[in-house]
Amino acid sequence: MGRTFLACTVAVVLPVTSAIAPAFAQSPTPPATPVPSAQPPAAAAPKKKVTPPGPNIAGNWAGQLTQVDNQTPYKFELAVTAKGAETKYPDLDCTGKLTRIGSSKSYVFFIQIITKGRAQKGGRCPDGTITVARQGDNLALTRFSTIQDRTIVAYGTLKKIGLARARH
Repeated sequence: MGRTFLACTVAVVLPVTSAIAPAFAQSPTPPATPVPSAQPPAAAAPKKKVTPPGPNIAGNWAGQLTQVDNQTPYKFELAVTAKGAETKYPDLDCTGKLTRIGSSKSYVFFIQIITKGRAQKGGRCPDGTITVARQGDNLALTRFSTIQDRTIVAYGTLKKIGLARARH
């Protein structure tokens, strides 16, 4: 029985293997696998967030803002430097700090945190957002905030002022 089994096995296996061999001959050889080098690859430089520069708004600016639901304007001052930006509302006895959030070719967008006269602490000014656009020697400005479930939108045009006047 051993010889018969061997003969049957060869009779079955031989035709199968002879059919597989030509199939391997037609297959392309796989590309060579690169051998890892002894040194680790150089670290890629971290990608830096690219923010469009936006309009040049550096300087001291002053003007009046008008709230959409109130026709009585109030004084507003804005100081912008390379280190940051600050706001002042002389008629409301408030000041704030701005954090630049983003910009486009025409606009600069800030978040404003009131540092003096904050509405949540008994003052008259809530935190909010400020968007400015340079128009020649002027800045167009809009301010958006909420206080006690009420939306406040204010707008105005600011003019560039001298350094001495901005400190007063």
